[in-house]
Amino acid sequence: MSASDLTGPAGHGRVYWALADCWNVVRRGLTHYQRQPVNIAWQLGFPILSVLLYGYVFGSAMRVPGGGDYKDFLMPGMFVMTMAFGFINTATVVVYDSTKGVIDRFRSMPMASSAVVAGRGVTDLIVACAELAILMLTALVMGWRPDGGWEFLAAFGLLLWLRFALIWLGVWLGLLVPNPEAAGGLFAVAFPLTMISSIFVAPQLMPDWLGWVAAWNPISSTAAATRELFGTPVGGGDSWVEQHALLMAGVWPVILTALFLPLAVRRFRRLSR
Repeated sequence: MSASDLTGPAGHGRVYWALADCWNVVRRGLTHYQRQPVNIAWQLGFPILSVLLYGYVFGSAMRVPGGGDYKDFLMPGMFVMTMAFGFINTATVVVYDSTKGVIDRFRSMPMASSAVVAGRGVTDLIVACAELAILMLTALVMGWRPDGGWEFLAAFGLLLWLRFALIWLGVWLGLLVPNPEAAGGLFAVAFPLTMISSIFVAPQLMPDWLGWVAAWNPISSTAAATRELFGTPVGGGDSWVEQHALLMAGVWPVILTALFLPLAVRRFRRLSR
C-alpha cells in the first residue's frame, strides 16, 4: 500500500474514505431499525418465540443421546438457528435497496463501491450481537447455564463467524431476487437448512441417510462445537465430521465465504451493465 492510498490532497486517502463510507452505510442501516421498530421486534422476537416453543412445548418429548436436559442441548442449537436465519434478513434488505434504486444512487455517488457491501455486513453483525444477547438472557431466565467457563466467548465467536459467512449468501440472493415479496420465499431455503441439522435432534437419532446429510450440514458443525464449548450435552456421533466439530466450525464459514463473497461481488458489479 502506497502513501497515496492513506493520505490524499485533503489529508485523507482512499482507505480513510472507504472506512468513512462504510460507517455511513452502517449508520443508515441502524437508523432504519430505529425508525421501524416493528422490523427489529420481529427479528429479535422470533428467536425468543422459537426457544419457548421448542423448549417448553416439544422439549418433554425429546431425548438427548447419552442423557441430559433437552434445554441444555437445545439452546446452543437455537443460537445457531438465529445466526443461520439471519441471511434472510440480509437478502430482504438488499433486494429492497436494489429494487428501490438505493444501490443505484450509491453507485452514482463518489463513494467507495466496497462500502455498500461491507457496510451491510457490519450492520448485520451488530444486529447479530443484539440477537445473541437477547437470546442469552432468555435462556438464562429459562434456567440454562453454560458450564464451559470462559470458553463461551469462543462459542459466540464461532456463532458470529458463521453469521459473517452467511451474510454473503444473503447479499448474493438479495441481488438475485427480483422483488421484496419474492424474498419471503427464501424461507424455503432456510427451513430445510436448519431442520436437517443437529439443531433440534442429534443426527444419530435420524435415519442413516438423513443423519449423514445432517452431520455434514455446516450448521451442525457450529451447533456441535458451541455445545462443546458451552459444556452442554454434545450428542456427537461416530462420523469424522462430528468428531472434529470444532475444526469444521471454523472451516465451513471459510468455504462459504470463499464461495459466496465472489458471487456477491460479481453480481453487484453486473448491476451497472
